[in-house]
Amino acid sequence: MSRALVWLRQDLRLADNPALWHALQQGHEIIPVFIHDPTPDTAGRLGAASQVWLHHTLAAMAQSLAAMGSRLILRRGEALTELVQLQTQTGAQALYWNRCYDPVSVARDTHIKQVLGRQLTVHSFNASLLHEPVRLLKADGAPYRVFTAWWKTLLQAGLPARPLPAPDRLPVPTEWQPGCTLAALGLLPAHHWPVGMMAHWKAGEQAAWQVLDRFLEAAAGYAVQRDFPGQAGTSCLSPYLHSGSISPQQIVAYCEDFRNRVPQAETGIAAFVRELGWRDFAAYLLWHFPRTLEKPLDTRFETFPWSTPDEYGASLQRWQRGMTGFPIVDAGMRQLWQSGWMHNRVRMIAASLLCKNLLIPWQQGEHWFRDTLVDADLASNVLGWQWVAGCGADAAPYFRIFNPVLQAQKFDPDGTYVRRWVPELRERPVSLLHQPLGAGEVYGAYPLPVADLKASRQRALACFARMKSVR
Repeated sequence: MSRALVWLRQDLRLADNPALWHALQQGHEIIPVFIHDPTPDTAGRLGAASQVWLHHTLAAMAQSLAAMGSRLILRRGEALTELVQLQTQTGAQALYWNRCYDPVSVARDTHIKQVLGRQLTVHSFNASLLHEPVRLLKADGAPYRVFTAWWKTLLQAGLPARPLPAPDRLPVPTEWQPGCTLAALGLLPAHHWPVGMMAHWKAGEQAAWQVLDRFLEAAAGYAVQRDFPGQAGTSCLSPYLHSGSISPQQIVAYCEDFRNRVPQAETGIAAFVRELGWRDFAAYLLWHFPRTLEKPLDTRFETFPWSTPDEYGASLQRWQRGMTGFPIVDAGMRQLWQSGWMHNRVRMIAASLLCKNLLIPWQQGEHWFRDTLVDADLASNVLGWQWVAGCGADAAPYFRIFNPVLQAQKFDPDGTYVRRWVPELRERPVSLLHQPLGAGEVYGAYPLPVADLKASRQRALACFARMKSVR
């Protein structure tokens, strides 16, 4: 029987895994492999929290494969080198993988296909997007920059076919080649930070479905509740999508089935599926505009007068530590550090404070989120930060500056969220809870605000006006 390497990456699941499915349909003995490349160009795109999440997701995937009598071969090193070695050791005639869409991965995969294509057949598939970026273009062949028009085109193209089932068997080789241990991949940091973080999560394919089921029980209220961080109104599926423990195709199909059974969930399900579309749109933009990893899509912002590191160093540190003096922002930043996740509404508020009130370059916030989020999808993170900063596709207008006090009063009216994550404010009356401390006011160890909202807003608007005047 012929053998095939199935190179797993951002698709750590058995069900709806096209690479695994098609290798099985060809009658190959299946050798699943995961390669962690620690070199800066690759590992540098995977933050510390995402590495912790990956460690636990790999453990779950290995257990799932073992339950079918198979194994997950782990290797640490440069991907091409490891694949060449595995092909030589196993005599594999074919290599299967599911495609990645960020610029670094695209370049790597193209090179690997050119080299290994001389020795074996290489097959790749879409397993992580509703539609691949190359498919949806405007009439003139240019890529979309506005979500609404792009989403309309995607819906006209049709949502994906039904997802593939999990295999009921996996033919395995009679002899396995050695791999390294999960610990040897070096994904866990030396300190104890991930212990507390993972107390909030359970990784893996089975856990992803449990999270989806729990979300759908309350999906009817999603369109409204999703903006209130003190409520369990969001799906919390983003980490599982990030690692590929579940696919968007699976989620859409499952949601459609649920909507047919529970018609009152129509509005909530439609809003949720549209949010999945934003994830696709982020990948679409990064595919067509790879420079946006570090550069603004709106090139006018290359002249924006951001603060310098010497000017913003202390403020950035206060923001990272959740000590800005704005309770809703501090609650979000502490939730991020303790759980590896932050409510999306609060992400926007915290990002607006950083970019617009503190004039700290959006890249600083993007790098911090990338390092501390378990769901740090590269494309979504870049899109979100450029949206808030006003320099990306379909971006918020430059004059839209979130007021953290008003946002907190509107979306955390009883203070449930702030009191959970900022314990030193738990006894503060709700009428004062979301207000920053006034000059000379002392409330335990809680800090004074890092910026004056009115003055910093005026400064930001002046900077935007100066940028626009540059020809």
